[in-house]
Amino acid sequence: MTTVQKRRARARGGELDDCLRACAVHSGKVVGSIDRRRVELAEQLRKLLVVWGTTATDAPASAPAGGATALLKRAVKGAAAPASTIPNELLDALLAVANKALECGYDDELNLALVISDTVLAQRKNSRAGWRLRARLLEALGEENEAVEAYERYLGLTDDDGFGVRAKIAGLRAAAEQERALLALLKRQSPRAAEFTRRAATDVWAEGLAAHAVGDWTEAEPRLVGALLTLAAEDAPVTDRQELLSQYLDLRTTESTDLASLTEALALYAEQRRNRMRGPVADPTVGGVQWISLGEFRNRIAGKSICLIANSGRVGASSIGAEIDAYDLVVRFNSYRIDPKHTGSRTDIHATIHKHGFNWDQRVDTRLVFGGISGDWKYSLRNRLVPGAQTHLGDESLRWPVRNIGKLGSDVWSGIPTTGFNMLYLLDFLNVSPTLDLIGFDFYESGAYRVPEAMKLAITSVHEYTSEKSWVMQRAQSVTDMRISLR
Repeated sequence: MTTVQKRRARARGGELDDCLRACAVHSGKVVGSIDRRRVELAEQLRKLLVVWGTTATDAPASAPAGGATALLKRAVKGAAAPASTIPNELLDALLAVANKALECGYDDELNLALVISDTVLAQRKNSRAGWRLRARLLEALGEENEAVEAYERYLGLTDDDGFGVRAKIAGLRAAAEQERALLALLKRQSPRAAEFTRRAATDVWAEGLAAHAVGDWTEAEPRLVGALLTLAAEDAPVTDRQELLSQYLDLRTTESTDLASLTEALALYAEQRRNRMRGPVADPTVGGVQWISLGEFRNRIAGKSICLIANSGRVGASSIGAEIDAYDLVVRFNSYRIDPKHTGSRTDIHATIHKHGFNWDQRVDTRLVFGGISGDWKYSLRNRLVPGAQTHLGDESLRWPVRNIGKLGSDVWSGIPTTGFNMLYLLDFLNVSPTLDLIGFDFYESGAYRVPEAMKLAITSVHEYTSEKSWVMQRAQSVTDMRISLR
């Protein structure tokens, strides 16, 4: 199948009822899957079907008997969809399905995500989450030019680039320029390649592989490069081009005797790959940041009063900003929002999960970035840290306090510890602060209070909020409506 045929074969959406039926049918395909990603997708599809059942115009106020199975039967038969624009709860459920489908990465799931993306934007043309989903999906499909346009539409709808979209756009554009430079270099290094750009790239590529298989690199190389040039001229998906570029350079590494030319090509290839992954890095030293270890962090907080400010609705309406600013150190989390009257105005320590970039551009003395997997944590630091936005940065000894410092494995603490709990556990473990207060911690009973761009983020179910609350209350010295004191 040619590139054009593949693009035409992909399902497209737009009509809400068709999209919901596609989701219902797909839920049957992933039942019983042993693939973790598809299991998670199945759960999101189940939740979507329940939401659909409660929002459909002919549905009762609560989910009908039979649960997801009954809803699936209704969907295939043609159950009614909500009449007017898509309700918020249904929109959120659809986006959750699409994001899980995108994580799966298989063609069937990418097609489902594409149908949802089309439908969301047909119903909500100015949906920020919809445009970001569209951009990520197009990027996964290798349609980088369209992805950049979608990312730009997303940026046009928000003032808060918490997901690092500007860096992503810069990286994609820089990578495209470097890929063009690499192909121009390969064309110069293999002058005969132009002879093989007039036929189907797949046929020419196969001829090149056959020539290599019999040890004839002289005939193989111009065919392989010619096929690469043809794919670029046809604007084939970037994913396809990258895969074949990688294969070609692997073969050339074993055959080439001109190390200088090979090194030049490999350098361009590596640079465009890095830019696609992380975007250009203007300052690799991140503004001369000072890395601090567990012991150094302990010394910095010793003897100081500390308050930890929850991102809760209770804080957002508290009017105790002046009291918060009176502490020696103010700790805030992830996508915190500043309203001086209620939240205070100062942030000394920003504790954040590595997976998103909310507030990483806000100036703080110390930034602690938490993450469970070392490689993913390092990748996020390279991509998200803003030069000059922090003086001190926690090193790997501070990466995952509950697991690495407290040694609480999943057999003891089954849930993924929240950013707040990681930070609180760290401070309690060090035990060097005369005052350790939690402000507004009601474990989201009053809802979330975050920067606007983060308000749509779900309060995830992977955390053990009940266990965390129990841990806190067992150690509490005093408790009021706004303040829990552990010291």
